[in-house]
Amino acid sequence: MKMNKETRFSSIEIRADEENQNKMIVEGYAIVFNEETLIGTEEHGFTEVIDANALKETNMKDVPFKYNHNDSTLIIARTRNGSLSLSVDEKGLKIHAELIDTTSNRDIFKCIEAGLLDKMSFAFTVKSQSWDKSGKLPKRTITAIDRLFDVSVVDLPAYDQTSIQASARSLELADAELKALDNAENLERRTVLVTRLKIKTKI
Repeated sequence: MKMNKETRFSSIEIRADEENQNKMIVEGYAIVFNEETLIGTEEHGFTEVIDANALKETNMKDVPFKYNHNDSTLIIARTRNGSLSLSVDEKGLKIHAELIDTTSNRDIFKCIEAGLLDKMSFAFTVKSQSWDKSGKLPKRTITAIDRLFDVSVVDLPAYDQTSIQASARSLELADAELKALDNAENLERRTVLVTRLKIKTKI
């Protein structure tokens, strides 16, 4: 079964490391556990939570640190060469990146220092999830992330634009998942009803 790649944004700030002024070091959280996020709108959307155990078996062997998930710009850092490190704690997925001295990295670092870039995002595929439809909005809990494709620093214009696109894709996936749940529930109801009718018929 092919898994769809999704993108999520985090409002957690990333920051320049002031203690290492001779190095371009940035830190922040790309994923935050157990915090509800609205995907879409109140009228047509769902809430989502990433479980604290969702990264237990995630493939994070080669994760690049990008700007706006853009494949056409230079990669900022990468786990493969050790310039990016990822660590999971009780809060979420923490990133620590030491940027090499390039023109694009200096520009990005200065923007982070100035607070112009203060949002993070991550691209991923889901391995397992659960849905709860008992509340006002359906609630999706991501219990296992299969692969982490990248972590990105994102600016506000890209955040606004891409979050709409990501929400549309997510809502499409959610609709499919919820329809599957409805079908499963209806099938279960029909099975129970047929079973009861058979029992009554025998009696």
